[in-house]
Amino acid sequence: MQIDFSYVIWIPAVLLVSFLVVGLFGNKLKPMLSGAIATLAILLGMVLSYTAAFQYFLGRGLVDGTYQTFIPQNWEWLSFYDTLVIKLGVMIDPISIMMLVVVTTISSMVHIYSFGYMKGEQGFERFYAYLSLFSFSMIGLVIATNIFQMYIFWELVGVSSFLLIGFYYTKPSAVAASKKAFIVTRFADFGFLVGILVLSYYTKTFDFQELMSPDNAAITNMTGISFMGMSVLSWALLLIFMGGAGKSAMFPLHIWLPDAMEGPTPVSALIHAATMVVAGVYLVARLFGLYVLHAPDALAVVAGVGAFTSLFAALIAVTQTDIKRVLAFSTMSQIGYMMLALGVSGYVGAEGLGFTASMFHLFTHAMFKALLFLGAGAVIHAVHSNEMGDMGGLRKYLPITHITFLIAALAISGIPPFAGFFSKDEILAAAYESNQLYFWTEWAVAGLTAFYMFRLYFNIFWGNKREYEHKPHEAPFSMSFALIFLAIMTSIVGFIPFSHYVAPSLIPFETHFHWNIAIPSVAIGVFGIVVAAILYIKPKSTADKIANAMPGLYKLSLRKFYIDEIYVWVTHSIIFNSIARPIAWFDKKVVDGSMDGMAWVTNKVSDKTKGLQSGQLQQYAFVMIAGVVGLALFILYWSNR
Repeated sequence: MQIDFSYVIWIPAVLLVSFLVVGLFGNKLKPMLSGAIATLAILLGMVLSYTAAFQYFLGRGLVDGTYQTFIPQNWEWLSFYDTLVIKLGVMIDPISIMMLVVVTTISSMVHIYSFGYMKGEQGFERFYAYLSLFSFSMIGLVIATNIFQMYIFWELVGVSSFLLIGFYYTKPSAVAASKKAFIVTRFADFGFLVGILVLSYYTKTFDFQELMSPDNAAITNMTGISFMGMSVLSWALLLIFMGGAGKSAMFPLHIWLPDAMEGPTPVSALIHAATMVVAGVYLVARLFGLYVLHAPDALAVVAGVGAFTSLFAALIAVTQTDIKRVLAFSTMSQIGYMMLALGVSGYVGAEGLGFTASMFHLFTHAMFKALLFLGAGAVIHAVHSNEMGDMGGLRKYLPITHITFLIAALAISGIPPFAGFFSKDEILAAAYESNQLYFWTEWAVAGLTAFYMFRLYFNIFWGNKREYEHKPHEAPFSMSFALIFLAIMTSIVGFIPFSHYVAPSLIPFETHFHWNIAIPSVAIGVFGIVVAAILYIKPKSTADKIANAMPGLYKLSLRKFYIDEIYVWVTHSIIFNSIARPIAWFDKKVVDGSMDGMAWVTNKVSDKTKGLQSGQLQQYAFVMIAGVVGLALFILYWSNR
């Protein structure tokens, strides 16, 4: 008997209603009432998501050893011709259910947390309206039945992030950050759109199930058509991955993410740690069958970009001093882990460990990274600064924040029994079986992660004890509740037997504990923590001496390897000066000039001819008689020839 999942459509529906009500009438309501409406909407969405997860995974989602895909709604929206239509609907399968749980859980905690963090802020109602719009967009993306529906909501997520990053619109740096995020991701999304068009041109469908069908002859034909040494399908999937790389801040499309920390800290937790930036990972996972079965060369690019980004971002994070930017580069590094895991995965059984590990890490990372950002927000709320140099000794002032932040730091460092240990272990195991270079790279990144996270932790909660102008105090209950809830989730979700629920072939399989992987990964994590403790638990001059001993490398990391400066140089020197200026000159001098010339000629001719319409009767009579005489002479002349 098929499960009725028709109620899932109410999850985005109530959030859309919340956005419209709070957005249109929020200024007529009390601020707390607007926040309550939006919070109740997302809490209802969370209840429905958990209900769907229990029904699917613990109910009848598994039939004859295979998880089924359900499409309770699928309405036709646009029809180009019989075989190419765009539909809007709901798709229920393991990864969409998982993402529903992630999005609604993190968004619910952010809504609750924001009651304390955003209290008294101008635009409180507008903030909650934007949160509802973002949650609606993200849920529409994850339940999409086809790639074009995903693209529509993908762009809505981009709009939502633009609004939330630029929430403090009177602050120039926030406005610049929102524009930067929007523009960079638009370039990436252009590649995504072209990839969709190429794929649909050959397959005549946008539907995920049809695209992934083993009987799809069009996909087989695409693999036989080559362009520049790769199949057309590989090119299409690489272009689609370009969109995912932009949204997930993969190198070299990562430059928007650190600046996006200009938005309120709850926004950083929601968009840039737990949900939006994993959309690129979800996109590759959604089309994973095409990548792994038909375009392994494109999947190899996914793995390479993920591995490089994870190392690149970790090297930058070790020197940053703004606590939110440390977490931003940490997010980049962890998303790189997820992309790498997808890139080294097979499709069947234990060979598909990388896929399962990637989704598992996406799930666990959402919990501990949201906790880290919200914990950082509680610290900022207490000391009114983002800089580590303005912090120290806060553990006695912020006991709840201190303990919950420590749990999250241990989780991301891969220390058992917290969630990050289990998911990271599976990623390293998948990398070990596939590519030793990737394994040792990610093993080193694990050590760097532990080091920079505990550098952050010790500088905030230990370090130099400071005399604060205003005595720091623990966050209000709404903020502390979110921290405690996420700390509990971080402590328990690692024990979920994830391969029983999420697998690339939809067939559950058994995973085994890899002691040969776990022991070295925990050892390198502990080593990173110990080094950070030696350098920062009681700050000495050792850290400065190390930085001064290799000033070139330190400055490279501190300045983020000058990638932003390279972009600025390319933009101004090449795009603006060498391309845009000549085009502007041609437009002004040639295009506008030709139009201006035609107008000048028209004016001159009209000036010369307007005298013919003087209104003087005698002038008209003279012209008429002269014309008649001239015509008569002309006829007489031609008749005598």
